[in-house]
Parts: sequence; structure tokens; C-alpha cells
Amino acid sequence: MQKITPFLWFNDNLEDAVNFYTSIFNDGKITRINRLPDGRTTMGVFQLAGSDFYALNGGPMFSFTPSVSFFVTCETKEEIDTLWGALSNGGSALMPMSKYPFSEQYGWVKDKFGISWQLNLTGAKQQVTPFLMFSGALHGQAEEAVNLYGSLFPNSSIIRLERCVGGEPGTEGTVTHEAFKLAGQTFMAMDSNEDHPFSFTPAISFFVNCTTQEEVDFFWDKLSEGGRTDRCGWLSDKYGVSWQIVPQALNEQLADPTRSKRVMDAMLKMNKIIIQDLLDA
Repeated sequence: MQKITPFLWFNDNLEDAVNFYTSIFNDGKITRINRLPDGRTTMGVFQLAGSDFYALNGGPMFSFTPSVSFFVTCETKEEIDTLWGALSNGGSALMPMSKYPFSEQYGWVKDKFGISWQLNLTGAKQQVTPFLMFSGALHGQAEEAVNLYGSLFPNSSIIRLERCVGGEPGTEGTVTHEAFKLAGQTFMAMDSNEDHPFSFTPAISFFVNCTTQEEVDFFWDKLSEGGRTDRCGWLSDKYGVSWQIVPQALNEQLADPTRSKRVMDAMLKMNKIIIQDLLDA
């Protein structure tokens, strides 16, 4: 099980999106779809290129922005061209597919569901990596944020850090590209000197699987410091990145049909999730 799983908030089009993504990415697979008695889809779990994703039909409250995108390494020209064609159909190019100083072939696209993807021809096996962009008021804070996250999650490290140097566009010393690991999983980040009219939103959050109450308490307290907390284990950190701090015991209790409603009712009243209160429900 992944320690940190991207969690996507859709507005009643979850199943269409999940079917689409799993049909175009390598090793795409739907592992679970939850439905109401009337057939409406509520949640889904799926895989793309070996990485897990969670999805929710949450309603119109939040919208995707390019502040969180997914960076896709592609092995062949045919692979990147096929993905670009599928993802740009009904979407829009944020950076056109072309040759750049940093890549033989690269493009950044927002798909028809609003999620943003960066496609890069590297010759390496396809991999999908969450990518955080710090812009506007957050410009210059990418390195600080990555260092904070790395100090909290075990098995974390910096893979590569590239900074803006004199003569390049942007603010000298800020992060042009950083690859790093959190809990053994690869993430990427950058500072953007563009004054974008968007930032992080809860439309994409990061679901942290916890095994004990002590672990829930630790991540809840550390990640919410300077940010804000919400119901059902959700929080936004001081940079606006959203997280869900959730114990494995919640899923275990919800899987019991004799207890699921009571456990759900108890959870809906919580901000930080308390395992013993779930067990007592």
C-alpha cells in the first residue's frame, strides 16, 4: 500500500474520468468502484503505470488547477504522441508539445476533466509523478516546503535540485526543478515566477495512510501547523497543499456492514480522526 496517495475530487464525472485514464496509461486498472443503491458512483480506486490513485465524486466545491499536475515519463515517441493526443482532445495545451532546452520532446496539457499533465520523452519506463508548482505569493517557497515534508515522512530524500541562476528567466536561487522522495515515493516541485491566477486547492489532496493514533496525531499536528483543519481528516498546510490524514482502521471498520453506518456517522463529526472513537461507535 502506498503511504501517500493522490486523491482527486470530481464533480459527478468520476467514472468517466477513471475509465478514460485507465484506458490510455500503461498498466491502467480500476481496482474498486463504490456505488450508492441507485447506481450513482461515489468513490473509486485505480492505478496508472503502477501508482495508486483515489477519486471522489465530491460535487462542485473545488476545481483542479495546474498547481498540482502529474509528470509522466514516456519511453518512446509513439507513447508520448498517443498520450498527448488523448489528453489534449477536449483539453488545452499549457505548453505545446515541442523540443525544449531541457527535453527532446515535452508538453504540458490540461485534459477535458481539468487535470494537468506534463509529458516528457526520456526513454525511461512510464511513470506518473505528482508535481507541485509554487507560484504567486508562494513563489520561492518550493524548497522550504519540500524540506518540511522530507523532515516528516520516513525514507525521504532529495534526488535532484536545480536552481535558477543569473541570466535565466526567474528569480535567482529559486527552484526550477526538484525531484524528491517522501516515504519512498517520488514527487517533483518547482517555483514559477509567473503570476498565475490560481494556487493549490483541495481538488487534489494527498491521502496519508496511518497505522496508529500516534501516527495520525503526528502528521495532523505537523502538517496543519500554520494551515487549517477541516472535517474527516482533511487539512491544508501553510502552503495551501491539501492532505488527508486517515488511519487504516477507518477502512477496516467501514468494511464491516454491521458497523459501517455507525462508524461513518462518528467519522463525519470528527476533524482529526480518533481511532478509539471509531471502535466505540
